[in-house]
Amino acid sequence: MSASVGDSGEVVALWSAAEDVPALNSTTTVPDLAAFPDPRASRAVAARVTVHTPDMAVAARISGLSLAFPDVQPLPDGHVMVVGARCRWRPDGPDRNAVVYDADGSVLAEHTLGDGIEHVQTTRRGETWVGYFDEGVYGNFGWGEPGSDPPLGACGLARFSAALTQEWRFSEDAAGAWGGISDCYALNVDGDTAWACYYMDFPIVRIQNDTVTGWHNGIEGARTLAVAGSRIALFGGYGPDHDRLVVGVLDGDRFHPTGEYRVVQPDGRTLPSSADVAGRGEGLHVLLDDTWLRLDVEDIPASPSR
Repeated sequence: MSASVGDSGEVVALWSAAEDVPALNSTTTVPDLAAFPDPRASRAVAARVTVHTPDMAVAARISGLSLAFPDVQPLPDGHVMVVGARCRWRPDGPDRNAVVYDADGSVLAEHTLGDGIEHVQTTRRGETWVGYFDEGVYGNFGWGEPGSDPPLGACGLARFSAALTQEWRFSEDAAGAWGGISDCYALNVDGDTAWACYYMDFPIVRIQNDTVTGWHNGIEGARTLAVAGSRIALFGGYGPDHDRLVVGVLDGDRFHPTGEYRVVQPDGRTLPSSADVAGRGEGLHVLLDDTWLRLDVEDIPASPSR
């Protein structure tokens, strides 16, 4: 169903039976418009979480998963958290779209992280960073309507404590010249430091000790970033640039590209747009079907050979 990368560089994957996939990817079709994702699965299904380091170990068997479009991240003490991308606001309380499980698959806690979740990355201390896409920022599924609560994701990027209470929010005041977040395109949590690149002007920002530092960036549409010191790798882009990789350095108040590449598979085949690419620290992790590939920033030449 989905796979992501933990703080230690491990891959955490969420699985279901093939016949249960439509339930977890439940949508509602509006005639003459489109199909819209649902905030809850159409029915609860059995699922399994595995952790790969790269050897596989079963972390949890979940008997009744009801979150639609789920993602998964590791937590301390062998626990895992499954997060649904969508969340409906209700007068009697919003959906709880974050569920914490122990190694036996028992539910330990349920919380609300808000609607429109694009990225979820946890830390070794159990904190959770959440990046939101535009519907989470500006409101949908009841959030932000008259008489309702403002969207939890209005800030674009937030950190939740180990108890899953929101303890830090991105703000335009803190961002200064870098502006607010309309859509958090890329997120990389490395230890206690978070990096992000976001729409509209795609600055690269670092959040360290709750302080925002930023750099101007002319590369639009990157969906993943990796960082090693002052070197940055940006992966992805619009349309034909889905496999673009730009590497460069942070200097002054600007990101300076030094090389541009196309990422291919080890056998030379092109990388399909369906590949999931996650950034953690200096690593770019490519998750394609049942294959896990990793490319570190230090392995990328500073400039193309001629």
